[in-house]
Amino acid sequence: MPRAPYEEPPRLPPVVAVLLAIAGLYFAREIFVPLAVAILFSFLLTPAVRRLERWKLGRLPSVLLVFLFSLTCVLSVGYVVGNQLFELLNELPSYKANLHNKIESLQGRPGGSIAKATASMQELSKELSAPKTSETPEVPRAPSRTQKAAPPPQTSTKPLAVEVVEPPPNALQSVRNIAGPLLAPIGTIGVIIVFTIVILIKREDLRNRVLRLLGRGRLPRATQAFDDAAERVTRYLRMQFLVNTTFGILIATGLYFIGLPSALLWGALGGLLRFMPYLGPILGGSLPTVMALAVFPGWLRPLECLALFLVIELIVAYAVEPWLYGTHTGVSSLAILVSAAFWTTLWGPIGLVLSTPLTVCLLVLGRHAPQLEFLYVILGDEPVLAPEAELYQRLLALDQQEAQAAVDKAADERAPQSVYDEVLLPALRLAEEDRHRGGLDPDREAFIVQSMEEFIARLSSQNEDDSTVIESDRRVLCLPAVDRADEITAAMLCHILQMKGVFATVLPRADLPGDSFANVDVQPGDIICISALAPFALMSARTISKRLRTRFPRQRILVGLWSRAGEVEDLEARLAKAFDVQVVTTLGAAVECVTESVKPTLAITPIAQKSPATAR
Repeated sequence: MPRAPYEEPPRLPPVVAVLLAIAGLYFAREIFVPLAVAILFSFLLTPAVRRLERWKLGRLPSVLLVFLFSLTCVLSVGYVVGNQLFELLNELPSYKANLHNKIESLQGRPGGSIAKATASMQELSKELSAPKTSETPEVPRAPSRTQKAAPPPQTSTKPLAVEVVEPPPNALQSVRNIAGPLLAPIGTIGVIIVFTIVILIKREDLRNRVLRLLGRGRLPRATQAFDDAAERVTRYLRMQFLVNTTFGILIATGLYFIGLPSALLWGALGGLLRFMPYLGPILGGSLPTVMALAVFPGWLRPLECLALFLVIELIVAYAVEPWLYGTHTGVSSLAILVSAAFWTTLWGPIGLVLSTPLTVCLLVLGRHAPQLEFLYVILGDEPVLAPEAELYQRLLALDQQEAQAAVDKAADERAPQSVYDEVLLPALRLAEEDRHRGGLDPDREAFIVQSMEEFIARLSSQNEDDSTVIESDRRVLCLPAVDRADEITAAMLCHILQMKGVFATVLPRADLPGDSFANVDVQPGDIICISALAPFALMSARTISKRLRTRFPRQRILVGLWSRAGEVEDLEARLAKAFDVQVVTTLGAAVECVTESVKPTLAITPIAQKSPATAR
């Protein structure tokens, strides 16, 4: 009996799969939350376990030793913080009078504007909350002579409220009422502890199972994704733990010198709350400030507490964190904000704490899984458009301001030669591709050409002081191949050569290449450079090379086929062999060839003014 052909099971639509995954995360949060916390703890503790293993200590003793040490530190800090919390609760009644005085001082003196406004608001609130009554109450009419007076209404007797007295709870019920609310968090903590120990002991086995599940047929990519996610999350958690611990120590030290009671409590809370993005620092700074308002009689100490939090938080958030790990997570600020709201909705406050590490894992999946690439585009902080594509997009939108800003940004990061080779010339090539396909209307085409000319003029003026002039008769004559795009590329090459101290000029474009040299006296040492934007001007470059070689048999001719890497390799070889010309594909290569050829005869003198740009 022939075997039936294998058929792949039908796949769910992506939207349905995402909705089912979100529903599973929400309804199974009692399992997923402890598991996610345990995985993060394992990332944080794995480096210490590996170090003990390198010291020839076994896996199980290493795990137990690291875990017991971490648990001891947490319990010690918790014991000290708990004692300060109970002391603070016992002293709260003594701060009531001071807090009442501050509230009265905020309301202002009696009869003042603030007091009047407060009284008006209170009266308005009472009027709005009063029960509504009829404007014209109905007056009862007296009975006529023919009508008998109605008997007085009998008062309705309301049933008496019976109070059921419950018997006092016994000892077992008392224990249940006290321990019941504590059993759920204690059970969750126990599950997290068990998960963490098991993951640390079986980490290689779990890793191999995940790779086997996700990397069938794609083991190299799955391994790279797993290692990338583990490295990013481990670095992020380790740096965040160190930063927040240092933050808490600095806050506790500062509050101690200010004189706020329970300084260690507020420092520990400030460090712990910083694990919550956005909301945590606000709570960490507001709680001790409110406490300072209740403790100290004046306003100076509360302001000092607030200033302490603001200064340390600004330094950590805008200087320390970006330097240590802010740029290594790869997640954009907007993505962190959206993920914080998403995971908080699913898992509550613990989801807010886990939002950034979980988002980093999703980002890595989007980077290495083609089906999830949209996650990398949405969540990543790297630019999704290359500089040349961004510039071309702004030119298509007729946005001169942002296009110029993109060029200025590239000029700040690169040398002028790199700006031409890596930004302007590729953007011009994209425009030419769309023009030859009929995708550019005349207005946009004219705007792009004009903008490119303005970019070159601005770059030339910015680097004018760096230009030099040569005390030599050798020149470079740049000849455009066919259209305005070739003229722009020739102007780019001319500018770079002038910066290098070479006398270069752009010849006018003509129907026949001989017409371009009608008013130019070509000397034997001059170099003729044909500027052609590949692949659109290839045939014109070939024709011009043939005619120029016929007219100038001993002249050095350089053909610039400005193309992508490997795009016209065959044509380069054939063109160079057929017409005895030198072919280059980048402006940098052209400048190198020219400067090497004229170097033995150069005598360069720096000047403040640029050499002439044209020769007729």
